[in-house]
Amino acid sequence: MKENIRKPRRKQEAAEDTDVAFTPEVHTEEIDGLLDEIDEVLEENAEEFVKNYVQKGGE
Repeated sequence: MKENIRKPRRKQEAAEDTDVAFTPEVHTEEIDGLLDEIDEVLEENAEEFVKNYVQKGGE
């Protein structure tokens, strides 16, 4: 039976495994502004907005 021999890992490789994962920066102010704009449009003409997105003919 053949044995698998593993080489010890180098310190650099071990350190790379412990690095913290990248966390994207979220700009909540921009997102909130966009959501506010959407709310305003829906308040003004929600019925028309919905009619434009109703599927016709089973599409």
